[in-house]
Amino acid sequence: MHIFPTPRADSVTDLPAWHPWRVNLADSAFLRACRRQPVPHTPVWYMRQAGRSLPEYMKAREGVPMLTACETPDMVVEITLQPVRRYGVDAAIFFSDIVVPLKAIGVDLDIKPGVGPVVADPIRDARGIDALRPLEPGDVPYVTEAVRALVGELGGTPLIGFAGAPFTLGSYLIEGGPSKNHDRTKAMMYGEPALWHALMERLTDIVLEHLRVQVAAGASAVQLFDSWVGAVAPDDYREFILPHTRRIFEGVEGVPRIHFGVGTGELLGLLGEAGADVVGVDWRVPLDEAARRVGPGKALQGNLDPAVLLAPWEVVERKAREVLRRGREAEGHVFNLGHGVLPSTDPDQLKRLTDLVHEAH
Repeated sequence: MHIFPTPRADSVTDLPAWHPWRVNLADSAFLRACRRQPVPHTPVWYMRQAGRSLPEYMKAREGVPMLTACETPDMVVEITLQPVRRYGVDAAIFFSDIVVPLKAIGVDLDIKPGVGPVVADPIRDARGIDALRPLEPGDVPYVTEAVRALVGELGGTPLIGFAGAPFTLGSYLIEGGPSKNHDRTKAMMYGEPALWHALMERLTDIVLEHLRVQVAAGASAVQLFDSWVGAVAPDDYREFILPHTRRIFEGVEGVPRIHFGVGTGELLGLLGEAGADVVGVDWRVPLDEAARRVGPGKALQGNLDPAVLLAPWEVVERKAREVLRRGREAEGHVFNLGHGVLPSTDPDQLKRLTDLVHEAH
């Protein structure tokens, strides 16, 4: 079981004003659920809750490229706060992108609207891996500044920091952008295992430092997104991915750690084995079955299908209550979607859903 240290009472006043231990988060339903403690209500937040479904987000981002927005602290703060104000969710998720640390160390990439991250010079050999230098806190000063400002603004609402996992980042770097089948990625993984592990080790160092920067600045929890890891089989996950993911979770201390991937029904036990405190579940596996696959000692997060929110409210309510019912089988449950909020989602549906989750018994 992961230990969450608390400073001595006489040391709290020595901490910076923005540090979460200066704020009373002991009663946070989100943090309590992550730690598998009793909660006053089921906590809820949504992946991509700050994004294209909000008109205020579209206004803030008008004419501003994604990576520019991620490097502008005032904009990061505003966008992160928008869904907290509108929905009253139990946690904020830091507005950023998983490729930010790669851009910060000099990788030539951009986020193309409607496409995703595009890498100018894909990594296919040892020389490309050697060009990935370590990330240092000074590379991402805008992250530290934004996290500190957010902690001050959020008060008793926890802030979740996040990063992309090595497999998913590695896939973008190898393929040069999004990939349906991850052909080149798997070709390196199977055909050049030494090269593969060298890349994973380099990315693990970068990801771990990026998470530590956010925690040091005051994030109350972290989530590791391994968006595309559902493309691999369990045996391959254990051999080629698990050691690196485990090192990340072992290196992040003092805050709850969440692990999430898409299409990971066959990997849920391994995701838990990697060391997270909370395992995120997409919409494909019911939460009671997910609890069985993950095993004891973990909380679960999820897992309403995001597309359900496009249906009439009575459908949303029925499906949400089913998720809540099945989530009772977990030792701790954080309500969320099974992936990110879809751009065409009506914000009013998410507000009603948040209220429903808070009021349900």
